[in-house]
Amino acid sequence: MNLKNLFILLSCTAAVSSCKNGGLFGKKQEKSDVTGWNYNDKNMGGYQVSREKEQRTGPGLVFVQGGTFQMGAVEEDVMGDWNNIPSRKTVNSFYIDRTEVANIHYREYLYWINNVFDADEYKAVREGALPDTLVWRSELGYNEPMVEYYFRHPSYNYYPVVGVTWRQAHDFCLWRSDRVNEKALLDKGFVNKNSFKNISGQGAESFNTKAYLLGLTTPTPGNSVRSKKNPLKNPNGTPRTTVTFEDGILLPSYRLPTEAEWEYAALALVGQNPSPSKKEGKRGEELITNKQVYSWSQNVNGLRDNRRGSWQGTFLANFKRGNGDNMGVAGGLNDRAVYTAPVNSFFPNAFGLYNMAGNVNEWVEDVYRPLSSVDQDDVAPFRGNYFQNDAKNKDGEFEKDSLGRVKRVYVTDEESKGRRNYQKGNVINYLDGDSLVSGVTYGTTDPAENLKNGGRGYGFTTLISDKSRVIKGGSWNDRPYYLSPGTRRFLEEDQGSSTVGFRCAMDRVGSPEGNGRKTGIDYPQRRQNTRKR
Repeated sequence: MNLKNLFILLSCTAAVSSCKNGGLFGKKQEKSDVTGWNYNDKNMGGYQVSREKEQRTGPGLVFVQGGTFQMGAVEEDVMGDWNNIPSRKTVNSFYIDRTEVANIHYREYLYWINNVFDADEYKAVREGALPDTLVWRSELGYNEPMVEYYFRHPSYNYYPVVGVTWRQAHDFCLWRSDRVNEKALLDKGFVNKNSFKNISGQGAESFNTKAYLLGLTTPTPGNSVRSKKNPLKNPNGTPRTTVTFEDGILLPSYRLPTEAEWEYAALALVGQNPSPSKKEGKRGEELITNKQVYSWSQNVNGLRDNRRGSWQGTFLANFKRGNGDNMGVAGGLNDRAVYTAPVNSFFPNAFGLYNMAGNVNEWVEDVYRPLSSVDQDDVAPFRGNYFQNDAKNKDGEFEKDSLGRVKRVYVTDEESKGRRNYQKGNVINYLDGDSLVSGVTYGTTDPAENLKNGGRGYGFTTLISDKSRVIKGGSWNDRPYYLSPGTRRFLEEDQGSSTVGFRCAMDRVGSPEGNGRKTGIDYPQRRQNTRKR
């Protein structure tokens, strides 16, 4: 054997040895810092640690890096109702839809519901998901073409869906979460692709993420899950056929954004940062250079790059100019939309989000209350918590409801009274300017309760109830004031409007700066001086 062949043989032997010892090229087996036991090692208990280290971005979403901002009104309220006092808030990083949900997306939702829940007992479910197309009607306007065609005609496929209540938008988010996670399992081979050829009549057996994680839903496994290439293993080293949330394959749920998240994303103050972070270890300036009125502002004048003059004088949003001008003059239309416009039209803001001003108002998660300076947390402010737990039957087992979702129950005051951080399950009305403080009583969702309170509830002293939800952003039929991210209005959660649509959001887990970035600041470690003194 010559010297060259001997070198090749020794190299191959070393490579094989390194694979046996934990990985190619001598990669060490990952192990616990607290016990020293190996992870993913069947000879050391088989404790599995995910190889997925980062959260992938779900379909349609844009990553929004969180931060601090001044939440609230920036102009005097046109109604003289100063109920949105500016205050300093901090928002966690999160994801939000690049565009508003369009007609074609909502029709996809209806298609799925009509097929999966096609039995007679689900008639209310099918009808309950339909948007209210009658929202286009007006006593003194000819809008019947919009009633008949806007939601169904392909010309309007990518126009924002309207006539959707807060409750319907909320349910759409639940459906979207399950479809995205179901496809993630399909792509990884953990669900048999043939099971999607006919979804008719599945009903309560349809896929639900939480029911799957609790073992209440067991879709047919794909062929690849029993392969040796399957990265998920049982403690004995055999391929695992089901996925846990700890594996990093499933995404958090889609949901409606909170009011603070929506307002922060609309402002997109990242566009004002003179030197935003480009790579790990570098940090931009901690600076907000200008007070911003609209979502597209990137300099003190609120104008885009005008070096060639191409955008000078053009509309950056779909709204009503002056008194009654919704489109402009023939031959020179200003925003080219008499009603709504496609969801990806007009210029995106610095986060790459479209129509955060104008087109349609958007539902957010929050229950509406006139704000004071002390009624929200500094970090991740939100009003609308009514805490829930997964329900168990008398045998201590989780159960599904008729739609295939895990049954939920509201947390009682009895369960909460011993806690330090909250003492009630329903905290929607917590510190909302109640009668003890301001003499104001907000209505409940129960008319009988309002009568017990001396008739001071919804319909007597205020239009605000626990069913009032915040809408943000302004619409095609609003004047510029309502396009500012700081303005806010409300609508009952069971009502729709021709000027209200929505977009979805998702929690961000891991580093607030994004994938591939660290949390906290690392400093070089100094070697300890071990010399004897």
